Amino acid sequence: MAYNFRNQQRLFTRPAQERARSPRRDRWAVILAGGDGTRLRPLTRAIAGDDRPKQFCPILDNETLLAQTLSRVALAVPADQTLLSLTETHQDFYEPIVADLPKGNLVVQPTNLGTAPAILYSLLRLSVMDPRGTVAFFPSDHYFADTRTFMSYVDAAFRAVQARSDLIMLLGIEADRPEVEYGWIEPAPSILAKLPKAIRRVQRFWEKPSADVAETFLERGFLWNSFVMVGRVDAFLCMIKLAVPKLFEAFEAIKLSLATDQEAEAIRTLYTQIEPSNFSREVLSTRASDLSVMPVKNVGWSDWGDPSRVLSTLAGIGIQADWGAEFG
Repeated sequence: MAYNFRNQQRLFTRPAQERARSPRRDRWAVILAGGDGTRLRPLTRAIAGDDRPKQFCPILDNETLLAQTLSRVALAVPADQTLLSLTETHQDFYEPIVADLPKGNLVVQPTNLGTAPAILYSLLRLSVMDPRGTVAFFPSDHYFADTRTFMSYVDAAFRAVQARSDLIMLLGIEADRPEVEYGWIEPAPSILAKLPKAIRRVQRFWEKPSADVAETFLERGFLWNSFVMVGRVDAFLCMIKLAVPKLFEAFEAIKLSLATDQEAEAIRTLYTQIEPSNFSREVLSTRASDLSVMPVKNVGWSDWGDPSRVLSTLAGIGIQADWGAEFG
């Protein structure tokens, strides 16, 4: 199912003067949709009959997760300022969904080498388009029971970053169970922690703890890492340069080819020379002191990383899918 870009056109047909005054015109979004989704492959195969990654699968409401993410992001960021990070090997799956989007909004990698190259490539493309812009990153495989409330937090994060250009803001989900498969954020102590949408510094990241440790995290008010991030383009690039200098230098060497006819070939060559890398582990965890977090609650969030989590979410909203019996 194609995302209907034309339904968003009313956002962009206002007079130029009015558009220039809109704070939304300073905002960009990148939707991360280049992953292979191997853990959910048995479920997506049962639904779609092929080996498509989960973001291209109509799991809920006969609409793909990517199309649902596009609609959600459009509540806070203009659709023509939303980029999609994709992988060329998935072209057959994403082409019908993005058919109405401008080609310049597609940041297509030759192959999936993890979240760090995907994010850095998108940021460098944005640095050519709008070097002083503010950008939010969104995974394409998450579920929200209350989309509008969640996007109100994103809107608040944009406003905070636009007031303080040095901030890189993560949205941390208020935990309700000792989940061992999620990454956790340990916020720094703050006297303002009880205020709605309060911003706190990040003390440390913890990846996939044991059950006992996760129980301690829950008791101490640690947050789940939603991987939704908001910050200035230049702030993100500075953090990445400090965290993974070799990867940054490799991309910086081809920057002049971006937005030219040479971009695709330069990127294809580069991706044969770099190693896979994970943004959470190699950037966020090593640069925690550069980050802030806004606690998010009452949005019904789930990272649909495995079939059991998908089925649990669907059961919670009263849906029993025909294919669910295979995973019961």
